[in-house]
Amino acid sequence: MKYILLPFYIIYQYLIAWPILSALTVFTALFTICTVHWRNAEFVHKVQQFWSRAFFWLMFLPVSVDGTEHIKPGQSYVFVSNHQSMFDVWLVYGWLPVVFKWLMKAELRKVPFVGTGCKAAGHIFVDRRNAKAALESLHDVEKQLVNGVCTVIFPEGTRTVDGEVGRFKRGAFQIAIDLGLPVIPLSLNGCFDVLPKGKPYVHRCSVHMHIGEPIDLKQYPEPADAIEAVRNAVIAGIKKS
Repeated sequence: MKYILLPFYIIYQYLIAWPILSALTVFTALFTICTVHWRNAEFVHKVQQFWSRAFFWLMFLPVSVDGTEHIKPGQSYVFVSNHQSMFDVWLVYGWLPVVFKWLMKAELRKVPFVGTGCKAAGHIFVDRRNAKAALESLHDVEKQLVNGVCTVIFPEGTRTVDGEVGRFKRGAFQIAIDLGLPVIPLSLNGCFDVLPKGKPYVHRCSVHMHIGEPIDLKQYPEPADAIEAVRNAVIAGIKKS
């Protein structure tokens, strides 16, 4: 039956869902730009949450989340997540119950409306080709991580091409080490099946986000050990879901 309905689902995506989501993206970006200076961060975040959830609602993608009890109100965290597809961003933005700042690759700044909206919301762009600029971006993030404001980072640096979790880069962990913040692993599962890298249309699959227990990096004598421990926790969370 699903193979019979697939052509209709693809047509629906291109004729109905994506046009609505594109218009909603422009509206959300303009709203963020125009109101970010007189609305509080939590209000702006809720608007952006609605925008993110709309991608799952309009594509009829079931979402489940567990582990929210591991987040302590008022505590800042560095959230570290695997990266399966574009839908990872909307899943985390839509269902992670904290105000946070993305650490984003600089190329996204050029995306019409999205780049300007993200800049207005205080998200940080990192130029990975410029070590000095990248270090300055990390310092910008660190200044904002107070009073419960968090950051979310994809330490693989790019989306997986085969569904497997890649090597984690050190940047995300340097922030946690510098500020003494706990790291919470996020395990995203199902987004790769929804939209693998390079595929032209969405597949209808359920997705899940597992929020792991906070990890204190101070317990590890070497940064490499801490990075591997967090990566293992992310992989373990994927297997649980």
